[in-house]
Amino acid sequence: MLQTERDTIYTGVAKDVEKRFSVHLKGIKTGGAKYTSANKPVKILYTKEFETKSEAMKEEYRIKKLKREEKLKLAQS
Repeated sequence: MLQTERDTIYTGVAKDVEKRFSVHLKGIKTGGAKYTSANKPVKILYTKEFETKSEAMKEEYRIKKLKREEKLKLAQS
């Protein structure tokens, strides 16, 4: 999860979080970066590693359904 300069939370999946964060910061447009092009990220709030892409995408889906307060609580854990 990333916090944006507009204080929104972006949730996504990446093989290399630091590299992907750098791409978002540079504003490079890729297939999934439309949101972060308009809402520049300022910091990484939360990461978690998974064995498979499928597991990661299921967690992404679960997190995206959470309320903002729940996402922030997850980030603090």
